[in-house]
Amino acid sequence: MNKSKTFFTYIFLSIAAFISIFPFFWMLVSATNLSVDVTQGRLLPGSHLIENFQKLTSSVDIIGALGNSAKISISTTILALLIASLAGYGFEVYRSKAKDIVFNILLLSMMIPFAAMMVPLYRMFGKISNVVPVIGIDTLASVVIPTVTTAFLIFFFRQSTKMFPKDLLEAGRMDGLTELGLFFRVYMPTMKTSYAAAAIITFMSSWNNYLWPLVVLQSPENQTIPLLISNMGSSYAPDFGMIMIAIVFSTLPTAIVFFVMQKHFVAGMVGSVK
Repeated sequence: MNKSKTFFTYIFLSIAAFISIFPFFWMLVSATNLSVDVTQGRLLPGSHLIENFQKLTSSVDIIGALGNSAKISISTTILALLIASLAGYGFEVYRSKAKDIVFNILLLSMMIPFAAMMVPLYRMFGKISNVVPVIGIDTLASVVIPTVTTAFLIFFFRQSTKMFPKDLLEAGRMDGLTELGLFFRVYMPTMKTSYAAAAIITFMSSWNNYLWPLVVLQSPENQTIPLLISNMGSSYAPDFGMIMIAIVFSTLPTAIVFFVMQKHFVAGMVGSVK
């Protein structure tokens, strides 16, 4: 009975793994084929990889788009981790009824879809453009600022802080550390798995962000990689082989970040759930 159960478990997991991996396999194979082969559903590798790559680099600014996405994602991740962890740490360590009310209101903001806030955000940044152009419409900063932190990240760090040994804070205070010193020299090194999990979530979300950059970024030189791929796919006669090469380049950074920090991600998520 146990052997048959194990057999069917492996069969189910194998099918699930195949379904999960197949889109990536098809993406890599399609990057080596011509557009007509992709539309016909060819599943065998071709010999047009270099040709597709040359067409991609000569027709669009793929390096510029990747650079813009990297600037936005790295900036957003660093600022989000700092601000959200400070907020989550403060809500949990220095608890009071007033702070709990503020935190509950903050959680309510998760119920508001981002699409509902785009019009007021756009108008706000439009007015900012007249005063401080460097953070106004059509700047990378206008993409970073609204997403530097979220209610989810603050909630995540507060839950993770529940598992933080408070005795370390008391020991640090006895050694003469300031409150900021406790945060940067005691809390942050101890909670590195939570930071790793939050970094993966934030980086991937920022890298794949499409809707808000589509609205606020208007110049071709400021477009991110999702916008570039979308424009390539909406042309009159899209070259799917070239598009697949661009998608491969778009997928690599998030895949590398996830696989490098995978163990810390699992540990951080488990710790926050506990």
